[in-house]
Amino acid sequence: MPSGKSSKAVRNARSVVSATKPRPWGTVAAVLIVLVFAVGIFGYLYTQYEDRRAFTPTASDKDPSAHINGIVIQNYGAANRGHIGPDKRVAYDHSPPFGGPHDATWAACNGVVYTTAVRNENMIHALEHGAVWIAYNPSKINGAALQSLQDRVQGSNYLMLSPYPGLDSSISLQSWGHQLKLSNPADKRIDQFIQSLRLNQYAYPEVGASCDELPGLFDTAKPPPFVATPPGPDAIPMTYGGGHGAAPSAGQAPNAPQSTPGLPAGG
Repeated sequence: MPSGKSSKAVRNARSVVSATKPRPWGTVAAVLIVLVFAVGIFGYLYTQYEDRRAFTPTASDKDPSAHINGIVIQNYGAANRGHIGPDKRVAYDHSPPFGGPHDATWAACNGVVYTTAVRNENMIHALEHGAVWIAYNPSKINGAALQSLQDRVQGSNYLMLSPYPGLDSSISLQSWGHQLKLSNPADKRIDQFIQSLRLNQYAYPEVGASCDELPGLFDTAKPPPFVATPPGPDAIPMTYGGGHGAAPSAGQAPNAPQSTPGLPAGG
């Protein structure tokens, strides 16, 4: 039989081994990091969901953009929606404009990133079709900031992006009758504006109208250029409401009565 002295030595050895066994602090820390990360991701996704829900139009809240800090809303009625020819200019009441008379041909707005500034009168027609136009000051937005805007718009239907020389803010968002000017491309109000107003059936005149390019009438690779100089005395006033109709076919007078297959009436 082992002596009591030997048994005591064995017990002491076991105690030393137990006392010196390292605790799994690394595993505990890793688990805590995973939990914190998971909670953060859940919180972010929940916030995003709540933001989308809060700014999604409904029958009881037809224009949730009214809750966006800094939004400008103006009612442009039927008397402000006249069609003009490609040789005319409109005396718009805002810069960039966000409603009023416009060219009979709309600017393509199916996720187009324009690298040059585009004629206001074509861009406004796209807003009438439910698009959101993001304009930026090319002297203030470039590099990664510009790339973030391009990534947001590229391939997203009823969105368009273009430079706007002389813009009095870094970024300006337009939809029909709505405008929001911002300084930071990471501002969450950009998503709120788009969620509230892109294809918001309660907020633009021509529900169901197309955003596709009109071959022979509008070229996304070489769009009608933006004119920075103020319009002259012969400019079309904001009260002009004539000349409605679908976009003209190639070679046809801009305001001639006609119907273009596949395009909604009203143009």
